[in-house]
This record gives sequence, C-alpha cells and structure tokens, in this order.
Amino acid sequence: MEGKKVILVTGGSGLVGQAIREFVENEKPVDESWIFVGSKDADLSNIEQTTVLFQKHKPTHVIHLAAMVGGLFHNMSHNLDFLRTNIHINDNVLETSFRSGVKKVVSCLSTCIFPDKTSYPIDETMVHLGPPHPSNFGYSYAKRLIDISNKAYFQQHGCLFTSVIPCNVFGPHDNFNLQSSHVIPGLMRKLHQIVENGEDKFTVLGSGKPLRQFIYSRDLARLFVWVLRHYQDVEPLILSVDEKDEVSISQAAEQIAEAFGFSGQLLYDTSMADGQFKKTASNAKLRQLNPDFKFTPFPVAIKETADWFKENYSNARL
Repeated sequence: MEGKKVILVTGGSGLVGQAIREFVENEKPVDESWIFVGSKDADLSNIEQTTVLFQKHKPTHVIHLAAMVGGLFHNMSHNLDFLRTNIHINDNVLETSFRSGVKKVVSCLSTCIFPDKTSYPIDETMVHLGPPHPSNFGYSYAKRLIDISNKAYFQQHGCLFTSVIPCNVFGPHDNFNLQSSHVIPGLMRKLHQIVENGEDKFTVLGSGKPLRQFIYSRDLARLFVWVLRHYQDVEPLILSVDEKDEVSISQAAEQIAEAFGFSGQLLYDTSMADGQFKKTASNAKLRQLNPDFKFTPFPVAIKETADWFKENYSNARL
C-alpha cells in the first residue's frame, strides 16, 4: 500500500495555489499532506535555496505553480527577464524533484505558449508548431521548455513529470496591481477606483474585441487535484472551459461592471495594443478523461471574485 503523499505546491501563495489550499482544506484528505510555499520560503531561481526547501519538506509529489508572471504590457517590455527567470525556476524545480526521488510533478503552463499563427481550436499536439506571439515570447518559450524537459526526464529516467495548460485564470487572491495584473483583476481594480471616486466613465485599454477563455481559479484547483491523483501521462493536458464559453474582453468588462453595480459609460482606448486576437483551446482531451466536470458559470465566478476583492481590498495584492 502506498504511503502518505507529501505534496509540495510551489507558488502556493498565488492565485491558483490559494484556490488549491482552500479546496484541500475543505476536503481534508487523510492520505495526503499538503505544503504550500511562496517566494518568502525560497528563491526557486536559486538552486541552493531550492535544494534546501526540498530537503526540509521531503515531498513525494509536487505541483509547480511558481513563475515570474505579468500582464500584456509588462511582458512586452521585459521578455528577457521572463525568459531567464522562468528557465532557472523550472530547471531547478524539476532537477531537484528528480534528485529527491519525487514520484510525480505537475507543472503549470499557459495557453499563451501556443503558436501565434495557427489554426483553431488549438490542442495539446500544437504547442511547438511555430513561434508564440511576440508580445510574450520570453515567458512562452520558458514555459514550453517544461514540456521538453518533462519528456527528456521520462525518456532518460522514467520520471512522471507532466504539465497542464490552463486558459486565462482569475479569482480570489489574484494580482490586482494595475502595472502587472492580467485583464480581469486589472479591470476590477480600475473599476473599483472609479466607483470609489464617484466617476462615471470606465475606460478599457484596447478595442475590447479580442476573445479569451477564462477559467475560475476554484474550478482550476479542483482540476489540478484531479490531475495529480489520476492523470498518468507525460503529455500536457489543456485545462480550459468549453469553446462555446469564450468571451470578448468587452463582454468581460461588461460583466465586471455589472458585478460592481456600475451604470456609467464603458469606453475603449483603441490607441493601446490588443495583443493576440484569440487563442481558442480545445478541452476535448479533458472532457474525454473527466466528462462529468462542471465549470462555474462565468457571471457567477466574476461576481464571487468581485465580492471577494471588495471584502478583502485592504489585504489584496495591489
């Protein structure tokens, strides 16, 4: 009989890590011990600190969420930083997992790693079939290398290191900093300020036309735990809402406005870049493996996130 699993979650203080913590604390699994670590516990771009962290906690399994992340405009101006930092983090976590005898690693990728010029919907076989969008090529290539590393560790050592590819994630505990946040938390922070100031104009950067699939962090948390326990393949797995649930940035902004009770004017600054127009992902593989999974409806997830942000404004990442 397999002993108790010790599961180390890197990036455990972030958006997805907090959602996983909330899920497992409610579930209370008796055969698993969960450890959530963040940047204050170790600099994972440093191999010595990574090694000490693993020696301290002795994980049998790892969920690897830690990364240098940011929104569109932060990526565009810091591609080298995103490339080098994430390469170091990922290599250190995977190599230390191998040296420590970790049985399974599930790393987190992103749909932004897919080729810019491609056919849609994208699926797991298409990750390396062309260059990513130039706005975030540093982050994208660093993340793609996780998939290459996973396959190399499996080929050479038989390691079960795998990865998942979520679509755009949002939810409680997100990064709401206007300089580095992703689109939904950025719009929420901006609108919150507008409402607090009694203003009646909400300006969204760009045309609002680009399309995105958004996954609620609490849904992604449930899927991450399912992957850790049941998915036994080195090949990556897309974790995304259905194609029919894709929304435009303008639709997301309208939903956020409704969640905040904002009845003013919604404007679009078309002088700002839109980034990639669409990156529609197929979740057919996920649906085949986990057909009964139910996603939280987008309006419900937006409202819960907005309510959490308003209630926790003083402690949120701003």
